Amino acid sequence: MKTTKWFVPVILACTLVLGACGGSKKENAKSSPDYELKNVSFPLAEKTSLKMISQSAALAPKDPNDKLIFQRLEEETNLHIDWTNYNADFAEKRNLDIASGDLPDAIFNAAAGDYDLLNWAESGVIVPVEDLIDQYMPNLQKVFEENPEYRQLSTAPDGHIYSFPWIEELGADKESIHTVNDMAWINTEWLAKLGLEMPQTTDELLTVLEAFKTQDPNGNGEADEIPFSFINNGGNEDLKFLMGAFGLGDNDDHLIVDNDGKVQFTADKEGYKDAVKYFNTMYEKGLIDNEAFEQDWNTYVAKGKEHKYGVYFTWDKANITGADDSYDVLPVLAGPTGTKHVTRTNGMGFSRDRFVITSANKNLELTAKWVDKMYEPLQSVQNNWGTFGDTEQANIFELQDGMLKHLPLEGTAPGELRQKTEAAGPLAVLDSYYDTVTTMPDDAKWRLDLMHETYLPYITDDTIYPKVFLSKEDTDRLAKIETDMWDFIYRKRAEWITNGQIEAEWDAYLAELNRVGLPEWLEIKQAGYDSFVEGAQ
Repeated sequence: MKTTKWFVPVILACTLVLGACGGSKKENAKSSPDYELKNVSFPLAEKTSLKMISQSAALAPKDPNDKLIFQRLEEETNLHIDWTNYNADFAEKRNLDIASGDLPDAIFNAAAGDYDLLNWAESGVIVPVEDLIDQYMPNLQKVFEENPEYRQLSTAPDGHIYSFPWIEELGADKESIHTVNDMAWINTEWLAKLGLEMPQTTDELLTVLEAFKTQDPNGNGEADEIPFSFINNGGNEDLKFLMGAFGLGDNDDHLIVDNDGKVQFTADKEGYKDAVKYFNTMYEKGLIDNEAFEQDWNTYVAKGKEHKYGVYFTWDKANITGADDSYDVLPVLAGPTGTKHVTRTNGMGFSRDRFVITSANKNLELTAKWVDKMYEPLQSVQNNWGTFGDTEQANIFELQDGMLKHLPLEGTAPGELRQKTEAAGPLAVLDSYYDTVTTMPDDAKWRLDLMHETYLPYITDDTIYPKVFLSKEDTDRLAKIETDMWDFIYRKRAEWITNGQIEAEWDAYLAELNRVGLPEWLEIKQAGYDSFVEGAQ
């Protein structure tokens, strides 16, 4: 099995969901007429259109057709997409559209949780697509044939496929770029200014952070340095990575799979408690950012751009403090027992929810063949990162001899340019495409190499918990448990880091985890994992 940022399912009342209670539904004014097209090939002889709901990032054009990538697709296919595009509150607006019964032909970048997919299927909102894949989608079919785990991950417990996936490979198994998300970055300019060595243990890190606080490393005569910062429960910007020095560590799912195939919850272990005590020591010494427990992304970035941090966390330092040499990755630290350990995330470059076809769609072959173009290697690469030949703004690529080569961005933030130029949606970028279809992005290759050099020797778990497609009932039950459990875990962690009462309150904490459903959560997770492994054999 190849292994490589939060969703709470929205459960619509049966009186609102189309078909959920057998009620009448509107005429599908948002869907296209039946064009009666057979044996479709592109470009179409006559201009034709389909209607789709989509979402865009904040910096993207309001109309996706203003993106060069979609303009080229229309030229190649002679198929126009009439978008209803939402830049904000997408899930809410999408669900209102569905509840109205006024369905489009499809939803692009659907952002559907597993409960949504199964609920929509049960309610007759979307249609299964596995037959369409087999009949009309050779590009996706090829991806599935060469990588059967992706078909397995796309298949619901009832045996149907209800959505088209996004797949991005950047290294496999332990060597995947997704193996670690919240990398720790340390201010090397401050280390040099104070004549300090790079810390190698958790105790040495405390010593370094105290020096950052008290010795004015930025040299402005003010005590404005922030030795240690993060975003509480902030995914890539959370502090969990350092917990690996104290035992199993922790990740965003609070879940690992040990090398015996046993699912382990991470936030109830003694090592977790020891890690929180360590952060409490850090807090009592005044080393933690006062805003760490309530700051948002914009606040975090603003301080990062001013280089106020001694140590902070993020996926890529370029997004926070820039791509210069002021910061470097913090080595894996030895904890109190001398052990160095890196906890894997359960991240992988796979999402099964990128495109759904609604029951209002009267042009299934046309739609399927258009979606299959998204899985053409050159198109997938552009969908994922952006395109080439744009005369109005910077380009991600240049096209040379049929190969897409990443261009140096020369100060342009890659995340911002991707928002403006990518299509996202359904796609597949496989490891085999690098150096054949495209080059690997410089920032990704740099991060991947750095991660391998720094972290790989200390990753001991052989596998991750994959994106198992659970039943509607199990998905709903997990969501209800997690709503209570996640809030409780992060609230208590913040309290203990700031007030130091973890030892006195630990037994009550464990009891509350059990009360809100931890044993049942583990049972569902283990059964899902066992079923997945059995299906993969």
